[in-house]
Amino acid sequence: MMCSIGLSTQRGSSIFLRFLAARQNALCRLIGVATPILVSLLLTGCFTRSPEGVRAVKDLEYAHPERQPLKLDLYLPEKSAEKLPIIIWVHGGSWKSGSKDFCPIAFMAQKGLAIVSIDYRLSTVAAYPAQLHDCKGAVRWLRAHAVEYQLDPDRIGIFGASAGGHLAALLATTGDLKEMEGNVGGNLGYSSRVQAVCAFYPPTNLDKLVTNPEWRRSPNSDVGRLLGGPLEENLDKVATANPINFITRKTAPIFLLHGDQDTLVPISQSEILYKALQKTGVESEFAVEKGKGHGIIAPPDVAPRIYRFYEKHLRIEQSIDPAGR
Repeated sequence: MMCSIGLSTQRGSSIFLRFLAARQNALCRLIGVATPILVSLLLTGCFTRSPEGVRAVKDLEYAHPERQPLKLDLYLPEKSAEKLPIIIWVHGGSWKSGSKDFCPIAFMAQKGLAIVSIDYRLSTVAAYPAQLHDCKGAVRWLRAHAVEYQLDPDRIGIFGASAGGHLAALLATTGDLKEMEGNVGGNLGYSSRVQAVCAFYPPTNLDKLVTNPEWRRSPNSDVGRLLGGPLEENLDKVATANPINFITRKTAPIFLLHGDQDTLVPISQSEILYKALQKTGVESEFAVEKGKGHGIIAPPDVAPRIYRFYEKHLRIEQSIDPAGR
């Protein structure tokens, strides 16, 4: 049996749903907010009612590739005299499901950040590299509209989990590589480089992720759908979808979290990325959760490290930890 994102459509869906619902207690530990708020989030989507002191600007179209509108949601503090550092949430879902409507970090706007939740084309609509090009288009759009929404274009972070973590890692490693940029949404005079990335249990080497010969030959695995055909027939494209192939000293700092019992995306996927980052001299951190599988959320001892990580690399002077640690 293949160890990969979505061993089958059914299993991939169950993992994603478990991430949304069954882990709500762990999510509460990560963000340090009241359980009722979290329950509302999980039942109604991405803060359909904004947290206190936060205004939501929803469904802003940042691109329209191939007749498909791509939108993003902004969560902004109601009062701020300064330009806002940005953290973009990139959702998971085996590249085939999910949307911007579930944004578990929207509460962070209460701490003086601009939180952005983006949609990107799913593998049911377009093959890779469409997903990466869409994410880059969103980053450029935010820079192009920074003045309008009081954003700081020089302080952009990314937060992604699972498939979203894969895209987040690619954003960290591809920077301003022209061959990886695409032209989604235009704004090509602006950079898609980001300053910090947090990636939870990300696929980082698709060739090593999919080991079962049957699934490597199948166009219907989640990786096959992402690539637009069987992995074995798309090895050149696989190489461009592996973040480890683009690491340089210019790669953005990366924080990784992974459970050592993850059978969907084995911890080796984060290990090989972390080792490559360390070897190249890129600032990186790696939190390993003993006995945990896929879909986990950072425990109490790791959450403060993530906040400090963003504070350092986005040059945020005040604490963004909801618990005040």
